Amino acid sequence: MAEVVVIGGGVGGLAAAIRLRAAGHGVTILERRAELGGKLAVVEREGFRFDAGPSLLTLPSVFDELFRVAGTCLADAVPLRRLDPQLRHRWPDGSGFDTLDGPEATATAIEQFSPGGGAAYRRFEARGARVWEVARRTFLAGPMTGGPALLKRLRSPRDLPAVDPLRTLDSAARAAFTDPRLVQWAGRYATYSGSSPRLAPATLACIPSIEAREGVWYPPGGLGALRDELVGVAIACGVDVVTGVEVGSVEVSGGRVRGVRTADGERCRADIVVANVDAEHLYGDLVPEPRAHRRATRAGRSLSGFVVLAGVRHITPGLHHHTVWFPEDGALEFRQLREGAVADDPTIYTCVSSVTDASQAPAGHENWFLLVNAPHGRRVDRAAYRDLLLERLAARGPDLRPRLLFSECLAPADLADRYRSPGGAIYGTSSNGRRAAFLRPGNRGPYRGLYLAGGSSHPGGGLPLVAMSARIVADLVREDGW
Repeated sequence: MAEVVVIGGGVGGLAAAIRLRAAGHGVTILERRAELGGKLAVVEREGFRFDAGPSLLTLPSVFDELFRVAGTCLADAVPLRRLDPQLRHRWPDGSGFDTLDGPEATATAIEQFSPGGGAAYRRFEARGARVWEVARRTFLAGPMTGGPALLKRLRSPRDLPAVDPLRTLDSAARAAFTDPRLVQWAGRYATYSGSSPRLAPATLACIPSIEAREGVWYPPGGLGALRDELVGVAIACGVDVVTGVEVGSVEVSGGRVRGVRTADGERCRADIVVANVDAEHLYGDLVPEPRAHRRATRAGRSLSGFVVLAGVRHITPGLHHHTVWFPEDGALEFRQLREGAVADDPTIYTCVSSVTDASQAPAGHENWFLLVNAPHGRRVDRAAYRDLLLERLAARGPDLRPRLLFSECLAPADLADRYRSPGGAIYGTSSNGRRAAFLRPGNRGPYRGLYLAGGSSHPGGGLPLVAMSARIVADLVREDGW
């Protein structure tokens, strides 16, 4: 069996560590921060608790399969609540609809919102379901090492056009819906991977179908409960965890990795190194490899984000756990982002988990998480942009300003510093462009024993995909004869 060092204790690193330890390897996680979990982070202040990264869970079966590798199951570790309604969507004119648990229920809600929209949604959702059926057994079933590898996983020539890679998500939405609000709604799913609906492939239409059929889930105690269980399972199965350690380099000789060296100069021998760090950082700083670095940058960075965590007094009538507040002009929002500016009137996503889980805020209060897209690398005046977002929210819905107890902001620079994500590109590589899936860095590195997990490598960002990247890494380690 091999000795493995995992650089970074985010979800991808934890999942890879669990799988490799279950396969009998000796595994050590080296994490630069004081806590594990990476972007699956929690902020606690004055009795309020915020999930400061992912705020909902989809495809819990991916994590159940991971836990079963370690001899337990997700239901025993993290009891989940299936949310219904899932998300509320609101426009400045006061109109809106809720996506509900199940495609038929959502179709009915959309029909009431926009006559004729229900039938259009049914066709759009069915197409998304077909995309997902093909994508999960082709693109997501193994490493993306090029066209031939993908072709081996296709059942028929019809599989490739079935994933709708040639159209953009925006063009697919415009073909499906006549109501511009529904086009705007569908386009938002590109931002799940930090991408633009006008550039990302229509393949991403599978996401609303996944939510409708597989559910949107919340673990009591917040998403931090999932993080805590991942850490607990890793430790229980024998993974060594070392926090507060910065890795300075990956040591390579003779075409293979030999271990890592910390920033303090300490050497940790390893046969295998799994890098749960951004590929740009890996190939630019830890193991300089110009060709791999060019590939990592060619894939393109995802969007960043601007986050406001707000402790709010009193209860907002009629508030839902998740709400998306759309602007008048969605095209302008993405045009400004593409030009490297924060949007003047952005789509605002809010999560108030205290609506569902009273433990997340003091009695009679609410824990507001606000997230908007921001360009990576952009310097943002935190206080000024927070004030603008609260003003925009007040114009569309509740005015939090007179009820605000405190707020904390995370700008792109903060996210870059926390997670070593270049420019604060929190989703890793973007899905923009027809070739995005092929440009994303692979899970096997250019040296024997080097592997990549996490959002910047295949298959991309988001909790389920990051966990899938760990499964692909574990399969590659086995295939490579370790």
